[in-house]
Amino acid sequence: TGESGTGKELLAQGIHNGNDRAQGPFVAVNCGALPPTLLESELFGYVDGAFTGALRKGKKGLFELAHRGTLFLDEIGELDKLLQTRLLRVIQERELMRLGSENPIPVDIRIVAASNRNLEEMVAAGTFREDLFYRLNVLQIEMLPLRKRRSDIIPSALRLLRGYAQVHRNSVVDLDPQLRDFLRQYDWPGNFRQLGNIMERLAIVATGPVISLDEAEPLLADLCVRQSERS
Repeated sequence: TGESGTGKELLAQGIHNGNDRAQGPFVAVNCGALPPTLLESELFGYVDGAFTGALRKGKKGLFELAHRGTLFLDEIGELDKLLQTRLLRVIQERELMRLGSENPIPVDIRIVAASNRNLEEMVAAGTFREDLFYRLNVLQIEMLPLRKRRSDIIPSALRLLRGYAQVHRNSVVDLDPQLRDFLRQYDWPGNFRQLGNIMERLAIVATGPVISLDEAEPLLADLCVRQSERS
């Protein structure tokens, strides 16, 4: 769990890479990015003739593609109630059925789910299945926002800045002390995603190896506006 941009997918990849499933596939899907009917076919696959427009040979779903690896379900709180039921069955039975099929297919996967919403509140409101919540909530890890881990801001900023500098063929590699202080004091509501956006801006316009607050200030005006609005 954690706010958007706190690195939940990176942590999921780390979990995958750090265990005996590392040689298997890591398959990620954003549950809020597709309409429920399309997401169902993507997750579970389908057989020939399952619906209009289906491929003649059918198609494996993401569950099958993640066999012996890890399936990362991002924004699990966006999952439709019907798909919640189907997901619960796969977790319980360790097998699935493609759309249009009556033949179960065994699957061996680790599921890592992520959400920036409060699933317990959704359970109380009746929008998320309680039994699925307890199946998924075996081990919960909270990703802290950047404003609660300020010691990470500058090391992360420098890593991002240097990476973008290589992409844009710029020589900038450091931030002056005043600019570092400014970045530390900002609350970063968009977390690492927002920090990356700002570092890419600086990597594009920097004129030397160290960028100063004076040079960066015109590019940070929107941060000052957002900070004053939030306060």
